Amino acid sequence: MSNRVVEGRMVNAGRLAELIEGERPMEAEAIEDADRECPDCGGNVLQVGYMPSVTEFVIGYKCQDCAWSDDDRE
Repeated sequence: MSNRVVEGRMVNAGRLAELIEGERPMEAEAIEDADRECPDCGGNVLQVGYMPSVTEFVIGYKCQDCAWSDDDRE
């Protein structure tokens, strides 16, 4: 897993998923660049796939520069 700088701190995939979800996920995939800009500040957005529970897989999105985050849940 690669580490990335998010809001001035180096994070791994598990920590990035925790910033998005609010709690530590069971498992997280590698961090990737998302093909989108932050709607709040226009900054770069990262994405990470993670499992918040044994029955759910979520793709989460987090801006590298501000507190904005989102996920692909309906």
